[in-house]
Amino acid sequence: MLKVYGRANSINVRKVLWMLDETGQSYSREDWGRGYRATGEPDFIKLSTFGVVPVIEDNGFVLRESHAIVRYLANKYGRTDLYPADLKARAVVESWMDWAQTDLYAAARPVFHAMIVNAADPATAVAPTDGVKSWAAQMLRLEQYLTGHGPFLAGDQFTVADIPAGLVVNRWFTLRFDKPSLPAITAYYDRLSERPAFRTHGRNGTP
Repeated sequence: MLKVYGRANSINVRKVLWMLDETGQSYSREDWGRGYRATGEPDFIKLSTFGVVPVIEDNGFVLRESHAIVRYLANKYGRTDLYPADLKARAVVESWMDWAQTDLYAAARPVFHAMIVNAADPATAVAPTDGVKSWAAQMLRLEQYLTGHGPFLAGDQFTVADIPAGLVVNRWFTLRFDKPSLPAITAYYDRLSERPAFRTHGRNGTP
């Protein structure tokens, strides 16, 4: 059975868990990372010297990096509906995955760390102004795109492109700070929420 190493509240681990639930395949998971066993421990380093989650082990094959794992799973289980076989369609999906991990998540990360990871009391933590501004700029870019395209990032159907972006969108709506109105993203968030796997690993109250 495929095994996932990583805590279930990690945004990167959640990408993998969401994908696995979309495939309907069984798996096991072991908690590693912040709040659990340290990824610097020898047992984890044997799996990955990079010391970060998620990592999967699939019948002796070990793979790290959430987006690589998501694409591997799509290929393994033949989910061309989620990860197209057509070269150009696949490239579009991958471009959205890359953007979500770089521009979008990079903008969100400082706000999340200030309000959750580094906060003495997350209930009273205040979002950093500069961080919110940078994140909002990327969300507005997404808003403009979804206003004229969609209903999903790569077109008419849900694909793996929506997994990393969807989890950052969930973080946006879950964290409490002043936000601009984003009706197209709100509708996108609601569309994603129709998927049971997203309700389990995304819109579940965890930022």
